[in-house]
Amino acid sequence: MRSLRVDAVLVQAVIAGALSFAHLHDLAAAAGQSGWKAWAYPISVDLLLVAAWRRLRILRTDGAPVRAAWLWFAVALSASLGANIATAGLLDLDHVPDWLSILVAGWPALAFLGGTLLVHAPGPRPQPTPAETEATGVERAPESVPEAVEAPATAPALPAPPPATPAVPAALVAHARKVADEHRARTGAPIDTDTLRVRLGVPAPMADAIAAQLT
Repeated sequence: MRSLRVDAVLVQAVIAGALSFAHLHDLAAAAGQSGWKAWAYPISVDLLLVAAWRRLRILRTDGAPVRAAWLWFAVALSASLGANIATAGLLDLDHVPDWLSILVAGWPALAFLGGTLLVHAPGPRPQPTPAETEATGVERAPESVPEAVEAPATAPALPAPPPATPAVPAALVAHARKVADEHRARTGAPIDTDTLRVRLGVPAPMADAIAAQLT
């Protein structure tokens, strides 16, 4: 069987909410809201407070403006805090000022306006997914496109780099020298580059480099 754990923060929230609810009820009753209306007044204040806080968190998560949500949260908090202060002995509940009675009587219209604006406040426009973009065939234009830099009509021709001379190992040069000496002894003439390339089995650029070192 699971043990019952008491959350101190939750208990504190319940106690604070009950006290605030009672203060709002007492103030509404003192301002002339009798019967069920005195009980509905604190419910309206607390609901607007919760709705504004919830809307504020959603707008923050979506990166949308939160000024309106902060405004209605401050209005509901002021009504709740004001009732707590007024019933702390600073106000004679048997002789409530006329302006306070007007504020309490006008609260339902103000709370209805605030709740309606919070519910119907425009949120951030959702970004289209890749699948929706492919289905509609419309792509979002980039926010800023840098202007293309026009290339000059004619660019000056650059001289071609000289061909790179392949590196020839010393052992291959020594072997080529033996082949050239053998060819001279047999034919009486120096070996040409094509014959050297065939005898050594190397590409033409390397054969030219070897022949240059044999002269």
